[in-house]
Amino acid sequence: MNQQNKGKLYLIPTPLAADALHKTITEESVKVIGRLDYFLVENVRTARRFVSSLKLGRKIEELHFEMLDKNTPAHEVEAICNPLVNGRDMGVMSEAGCPGIADPGHLAVSFAHRHDITVVPLSGPSSIFMALMSSGFNGQSFVFHGYLPIDRQQRKNALKSMEQEAVRKGQTQIFMETPYRNDKLLADILKTCNPQTLLCVASDITGPDEIIRTMSIKNWQKSMPDLHKRPTIFLLYA
Repeated sequence: MNQQNKGKLYLIPTPLAADALHKTITEESVKVIGRLDYFLVENVRTARRFVSSLKLGRKIEELHFEMLDKNTPAHEVEAICNPLVNGRDMGVMSEAGCPGIADPGHLAVSFAHRHDITVVPLSGPSSIFMALMSSGFNGQSFVFHGYLPIDRQQRKNALKSMEQEAVRKGQTQIFMETPYRNDKLLADILKTCNPQTLLCVASDITGPDEIIRTMSIKNWQKSMPDLHKRPTIFLLYA
């Protein structure tokens, strides 16, 4: 079956904050969602709620939602992506932001490329890139590390290594944490890094309680925010 007889895989961004739908999701994304019947999602319940909130006149029970997360085994990825091979378009939606970036959507994209299926990325919000844009740090050379180790000593070693890379290469170091562990991570950053190192904290991006602030470690130590359960991106620079 050639590419013309196969479906297309649309990468559909979702809002970063609950009330940020209309200022972050494009008209093109809404149109694409409105004509798709098949979706690959991290969380079926929240994906159904998001599609319902768009008020597209679709019966939500007639749409097909399949869960795709970091634990989905390879053989299941093949099975849930099969509509693409049979000529049906599908959409991939992250829990928040852009699919495929710090997100298991890349598994579906990899499937599409292996099967000569067209991949269509749609514009939308990415907390990682919005944080970088707002940090004042080097946007030409940067590294996203994802989640740091849970073990405290390993986490401190990772922070020291990133700080050294920031100094040596002039490179922005970007990372994140599960929201309920944010405060512990911030405390470790402030104890581990040099006072002159710069830290940007970007929390609740696009939401009403958004915080995006860059200061030295020394100044952060004087005013440590409460980040508990607030989606946050951390950036180091020296």
